[in-house]
Amino acid sequence: MRRVVLIIVMGLMGSFLAMGPSAAATPPRVQVPTVSCGAPLPKPGGGTWVCTFADEFNGSSLDRTKWVPQVNQVTGSGVTRSCWMDNPNNVAVGGGMLQLTVRRLALPIWCYGSLSWYTSGSVSTYRKFSQQYGRFEARFKNAATTKPGLQEAFWLWPDDRAPSWTLWPAAGEIDVVETYSQYFYLAIPYLHYTANNNGGPIPGVTTAWNCLAARGVYNTYALTWTPTSLTIDVNGKTCLVNKSGDPAFKKAYIAAFTATVGLDSNVVRWNTPMPATMSVDYLRVWR
Repeated sequence: MRRVVLIIVMGLMGSFLAMGPSAAATPPRVQVPTVSCGAPLPKPGGGTWVCTFADEFNGSSLDRTKWVPQVNQVTGSGVTRSCWMDNPNNVAVGGGMLQLTVRRLALPIWCYGSLSWYTSGSVSTYRKFSQQYGRFEARFKNAATTKPGLQEAFWLWPDDRAPSWTLWPAAGEIDVVETYSQYFYLAIPYLHYTANNNGGPIPGVTTAWNCLAARGVYNTYALTWTPTSLTIDVNGKTCLVNKSGDPAFKKAYIAAFTATVGLDSNVVRWNTPMPATMSVDYLRVWR
């Protein structure tokens, strides 16, 4: 897959000459928003993590101070193309969940230079929040099926405001997890950086193919990211540790969730069950 909250507090300026002594002694209080990731979480090496971003999706609509729907992307090929939409049919919040839904259309639509028979949902914290290092954790459920055709991801992408002198994959990408309905029993992490220039995935280094996670139930995925390592856990079990220290992972990244159609051997088929929804319970980030 591909791809800070800036809070400006404006104070009121007044003249102390026009204010009485009691007013000067009690300046107005400014409410500063706080972020909560729940109970304190122990940090490796001691202390506790400090929460920097959280969304529990408890509202009735997408919080656009935190999220940007992706709309300039088409995935798939030929008649299996899917158009990413900013539409309640594809991106919605309700029941305490972010709901990203893939749908099959009765008639194709024209989408960024091609016809699409499917629509998909994807959101990211693009230019809303990014962070270098820390812990990124999400819990989500994908559609329960053993038939090929669906792909979901919880992934991180470099903030485009960070200087970069290389192109993808050397520029970096952290797929905390990708799930494919073809592999309905697996959660697959994938790191993209210079190691990928030598051809394909490297199990135990850039990816792992032994992280069990059933479809149709909630699973928890976490990335612990330090200057020297990236550790990815699935339901509390470590699946991948990368200690490359590659320059690709030394800059701030944004976070994203995507639900779309599959490719290659996981290409969408006529019997792929739709609509198919990825239900995200939360995203929590600590430093």
